[in-house]
Amino acid sequence: MQWIIFMLLLFISSMEMLTQNRWKKQANAGLLENCTGCILCSEDNGCITCHHRLFLLIWRDGIRQYGMCVHTCPPGYFGVRGLEVNRCTKCRSPSCESCFSRDFCMKCKDKFYLYKGQCFRQCPPGTAAQPGSRECQETCEPGPWSEWSACTHESRTCGCKWGVETRVREVPEAAREEETACPARLETRRCRMKKHCPGGEHRATG
Repeated sequence: MQWIIFMLLLFISSMEMLTQNRWKKQANAGLLENCTGCILCSEDNGCITCHHRLFLLIWRDGIRQYGMCVHTCPPGYFGVRGLEVNRCTKCRSPSCESCFSRDFCMKCKDKFYLYKGQCFRQCPPGTAAQPGSRECQETCEPGPWSEWSACTHESRTCGCKWGVETRVREVPEAAREEETACPARLETRRCRMKKHCPGGEHRATG
């Protein structure tokens, strides 16, 4: 009788070990699917450390935190390489699509304009929106207009009926260096000339 009980207990123990081993295999198989590129992986939280060239991307779903190893960080994140682990760090601004550092944006999401590393719905005063690049470009304030030049026609100041006179205004050196969008720096207008040159000589007619 004791022998039968012993055999029965041995059978039950063997079945439990077989069930546990099968469950462990299934758990490990599922774990490997979520641990691609991982050196250390948690069943509940995914990747904890990654291979040297990969970045660890961590995100939250409610109160749970998950990790994944990626070759490049997704939009809204930038990669930071460290001695122990490379991480994907989230851009601080939610309107930033790509950033160089946590607080310096390089590309903004749609409906936003980039200016000095920040994203704006409308460009700040003193700047103009560039629809093609979705950036705010500084505008310059040129100096005052000069006096109108002498009225000339083909480099002559007399002998014609009509000529052209011009005026200019200076643009700040900083604006030229930064290639900012500036208003017109040169204006011309039609003007009347003296048909007769000094001394009564009639040189040309307009």
